[in-house]
Amino acid sequence: MKYYFILLLACYSGIVSAQSSAHPVSIQPANAHPDHIFIITTDGFRWQEVFSGADSAMINDDRLVRDKELIKQLYWDSTAELRRKRLMPFFWNVIARDGQLYGNRSFNNKVNMSNLYKISYPGYNEILTGYADPLLIPNVPLNNRNENILDFLNDQPQYNGKVVAFSSWNIFPFIFNEKRSNVPLNSGYQKLNDKQDATNGVINRLQDEVVHKSNTRDDLLTFASAKEYISKNHPSVVFIGFGETDESAHAGRYDLYLQNASAVDRMIEELWYFVQTDPEYKGRTAFIITTDHGRGKEATTWHTHGPFSKGSGDTWLACIGTGIQPMGEMKQEEQIYGKQLAATIGQLMGERFETNVMVGKAISLPPVSVSIDADINSVVTDTEK
Repeated sequence: MKYYFILLLACYSGIVSAQSSAHPVSIQPANAHPDHIFIITTDGFRWQEVFSGADSAMINDDRLVRDKELIKQLYWDSTAELRRKRLMPFFWNVIARDGQLYGNRSFNNKVNMSNLYKISYPGYNEILTGYADPLLIPNVPLNNRNENILDFLNDQPQYNGKVVAFSSWNIFPFIFNEKRSNVPLNSGYQKLNDKQDATNGVINRLQDEVVHKSNTRDDLLTFASAKEYISKNHPSVVFIGFGETDESAHAGRYDLYLQNASAVDRMIEELWYFVQTDPEYKGRTAFIITTDHGRGKEATTWHTHGPFSKGSGDTWLACIGTGIQPMGEMKQEEQIYGKQLAATIGQLMGERFETNVMVGKAISLPPVSVSIDADINSVVTDTEK
C-alpha cells in the first residue's frame, strides 16, 4: 500500500526523473565561495558500490536477491566502470566530469570515519561537528552535546534563518539537538506545515497512509518534503539525510539496497538540475555528498557494521559545484577523514568553523592562482598549465 501512495506522490510532484590530501580540492578562480551549500548523506552506503557498482558475490546470491536475472538486467555489466554508471548515472556522468569523487581504495585513495564505533549516530556527529567523540552515543534518542556546522552557520549574519535540515531517520532531532538548535528540522514521519501549502498537505496525507512505519521514513517522502521547502524558501544551507540504503542492507536485501542507492542518485540528480535552473542557486551552489559509515566487505558481513566489522570505517566523498574544481575520480594516494568535513564546509562558505572542542582540520582548499592572457583574454589556472 505505501508504494502505491509513493507512486502517486511521484506522479504529483514530478520527483522521479528520467584532509589532508596529496591532491587537494581546488577552488575555482571565479566566484571562489558558493553562496549556498547542500550537505547530502545516504546512510551506510559502501564505497564498493560507488566505485564498482553491483558486487558479483552478492548479486548472484539467492539469499540476498529475490530475482537475480531481473536485478542483473538493471545493474550488471561486464566492467566496474559500466556497472557503476548503471547504478549511479548522475555520479558517473556528471560528478565524475564536473566535480570530484574520493574514496576508491583500489587506488589507495581513502576516506574513513575516525570515530571508534562505526555506527550512525557517532558517524553523523563526526561529519556535522568535526569531532570524533570518544564517548559512545548509541543510536538512541539522546541529545548531542557537541555543536554542529549547521548551527554555526545559522549563527552567522549572512546565513541566519537560511539553514534547514530534512532526514529520513527519526534520531536526527537528537543528533542536531533540536531543543538547543534554532535550525528548522523535519525528520522521520514528522508532519509538515500544510497551512497555505497544498503540496505539504498531500505529503502529510501520504505519510499518514504508510501502514508499517519504522524509525526511517521513505526517502522519497523526505526528498519531496525537502524539495518543496527549497523551491519555496531558497535556503542557503541545506542538510538532507537519506536512510533506506542502510535499512535494506540490515534486512539482508541486496536487491533493495541497489534500488535504494539508484533512487538516491536520481533524487540528487533532480536536485542538481533544479539548482542549476533556478536563478537564485545557479552558479552559486555546491553539493557535498557522503555517508556516515561503511559496511562489512564480504557477502556474509556486508549487511552489518560496527567496531568489530572490518570495512565499517571505509567511506567516500563526492562534491560538485561552485568552489569545487572539476577533477573527477581522484586516483592518487591520500587519506581524508569524516571529521574534516565540517571545517571544510565552513571554509567553502568563507567561515572558520570552531567550537569548544578540537575539530578536524579542513581539507586543503588553496585558491587557484590566476593569470590573464591579454592576447586571448582568458583565464589560465595552475591546473591547466
